[in-house]
Amino acid sequence: MTLYTQADSNIRKTWFYVTGFLVFVIFFGWLVSYYFNSYAILWIAVIYSISASFIGYWYSDKIVMAMTKAEPIEKKDNPELFRLVENLCIAAGLPLPEIYILNEAQPNAFATGRDPKHSAIAITTGLLDKLERPELEGVIAHELSHVGNRDALLQTAVVVLTGVVVVVADLFIRFSIFGGGFGGRRSSRDEGNAGAIFLLISLFFAILAPLAASLIKLAISRKREFLADASGALLTRYPEGLARALEKISGDYSPMRVASNSTAHLFIASPFRGEKSQNWFGKLFMTHPPIEERVVALRGLKI
Repeated sequence: MTLYTQADSNIRKTWFYVTGFLVFVIFFGWLVSYYFNSYAILWIAVIYSISASFIGYWYSDKIVMAMTKAEPIEKKDNPELFRLVENLCIAAGLPLPEIYILNEAQPNAFATGRDPKHSAIAITTGLLDKLERPELEGVIAHELSHVGNRDALLQTAVVVLTGVVVVVADLFIRFSIFGGGFGGRRSSRDEGNAGAIFLLISLFFAILAPLAASLIKLAISRKREFLADASGALLTRYPEGLARALEKISGDYSPMRVASNSTAHLFIASPFRGEKSQNWFGKLFMTHPPIEERVVALRGLKI
């Protein structure tokens, strides 16, 4: 396996998930609108989700940095770190992002921002203290790859779609239980058992839809981590550096005080120590691919 085939494979799988997600959302929207004979619920959900995600997208870097209590630094604060980031940005053809420091003992890092010109990376003090330079280069190259791959844009689109599904499912269940609706339910006009059967199917689908949407979102996030690993290895031309860094990060059990479910997927490795699973079902609910699989993939790359 070469780095290029690994990257191509992950890109194809990511867009396969995105396409499936779109089909899923469209079908669910049709199901709801058919049952209530109205598109109003769907439009309300779409407007609500897009509005919330619009704010999150345009101000994602500021919001995330405030949530994690990361502090911005200047070149005079850490010249060596700035030179390292500058060199990698030159190699990647990216503008220099804002650099933040998290006062956390756990070695970890993340990137955010709506595009390369409005991006930021955050690095914990534990990462600076515990990694050697080639390992630190691998981690930062990984985060810059998220910026270059426009992962923030993709994740925002996925968040919008997930939000639509969750809100529509909630509205559908409420209107199904309490009656009414924006346009009158079709099932109330239908004869026989067809309406009741359709209602049961719709309720079952509405209950499972948010779970399915979240699983698809997590699957896309995991594939983007593999892609950023491969892209970062291409940038440094030294996959072993990132592989060793991931091993050190996963082997450090220092707690992350500012970790939350809303920001966990941003980090290079889960900030919740102990998020491991050996079976396929458990892996579905992980925000990151298992470190062991990422290390094997990195060491199997040919550059």
